[in-house]
Amino acid sequence: MRMAELSARSGVPAATIRYYLREGLLAAGQLTSPNQAVYDDSHVRRLRLVRALLDVGGLSIEAAKGVIAAMEAKSGNEFAVLGQVQYGLTTGRKPSAKEPPAQALDRVDDLIARRGWRVRENNPARSSLASALATLQGVGREELLAALDDYAAAAEGLARREVEELLALEGEDVRAEAVIAATVLGDAVLSALRRLAQESALAGRFSQHAGGGSPKAPSAG
Repeated sequence: MRMAELSARSGVPAATIRYYLREGLLAAGQLTSPNQAVYDDSHVRRLRLVRALLDVGGLSIEAAKGVIAAMEAKSGNEFAVLGQVQYGLTTGRKPSAKEPPAQALDRVDDLIARRGWRVRENNPARSSLASALATLQGVGREELLAALDDYAAAAEGLARREVEELLALEGEDVRAEAVIAATVLGDAVLSALRRLAQESALAGRFSQHAGGGSPKAPSAG
């Protein structure tokens, strides 16, 4: 397919596709003349993946390039490659302004040990979680801190299913793409489901207090 069709099928403007080509986020097409190239379905799939990284994952161009590079690495150690992809998805987002306090990191390490998780110390999610816990403590939300094991149990159940589905896939590239989808889009799905469930739970409690009537829906604007 030509650039125009690639743009139409992917939903990405041609000018943006050319930018991704220059930045190395998208592999070059097959040249048919000095100024013309053709593309295939792999380019459509990669464009959708890049848009997921940038639009849903909130990564910068540089961070997305790092994730793509890790995904394409052929080190012979697939576990390390998949780990680099996942770590890049965490560090590519807006970093915390400061390091989390030691007490919060200790709390995270205690959780990891308690649940028997095999996690490397340099996993960026360790610091992300510690920062979140420190902030929760700072704003006095101790009830959420007390529910940490419940959050962990839910995450563990999801992770086990995701890993089983990941290992059922064939091909290192396909698995790396699946890690990106499960992390970036899975985070978005989980966040949206949680907010829907929160509204439903609140509506149920308020309707009980109001004698069974339906609570007024919140305004959209």
